Amino acid sequence: MPNTSRFKDRTEAGEQLGKALREREVDVDMVLAIPRGGLPLGRAVADVLDVPLDIVVASKIGAPGNPEYAIGAVASDGSVWRNERAFRGTGSDEEYFQQEKEKEAENARQKAERYRGERSEPDLAGKTVAVVDDGVATGSTVRACLEMLRKTDADRVVLAVPVGPPDTVRELRELADEVICLETPSSFRGVGQFYERFDQVSDEEAMAYFESSS
Repeated sequence: MPNTSRFKDRTEAGEQLGKALREREVDVDMVLAIPRGGLPLGRAVADVLDVPLDIVVASKIGAPGNPEYAIGAVASDGSVWRNERAFRGTGSDEEYFQQEKEKEAENARQKAERYRGERSEPDLAGKTVAVVDDGVATGSTVRACLEMLRKTDADRVVLAVPVGPPDTVRELRELADEVICLETPSSFRGVGQFYERFDQVSDEEAMAYFESSS
């Protein structure tokens, strides 16, 4: 991958993101990581910036017969983003989309509750929040999370990711007040290709990163 760095792992990527936010003088009040893969980065970013860590959760809406192919995503509060091109191209209909939206919104709500446990949702009023994930491809879950945060009283929403394709990153700039992406390679097959180590993150491991911020 000419001219494109590979990150050792998610923690190193998070440390680099935290330094980038600090160098650009982005005055972050709270880091919101997207589980599961975003939490190792979120923990590192929050530690670098010495701010609290919390979560923002969304669930992918898969295409009929191909659940891994996202035609949209929905956040834990029901905020939804739909990929109109994918929606039409897969032969999805409105009834299917609405059914899957309701199902995945409930999954996202349950996941947020499971991760938070006894914690209450954070008060974002007047704050600058940094949304962190381990990278974006189509960015479906990130888009739903940003749609959710646009409805809050947060003062500024900054998206911080290590890597993403130029087109996706450009589109995400319309949903966030600022986007910081360390690498935007034109040759992009998937987020994992830009990490030396990109193991699956289990719920238990992700929750451990979150709980360490208590």
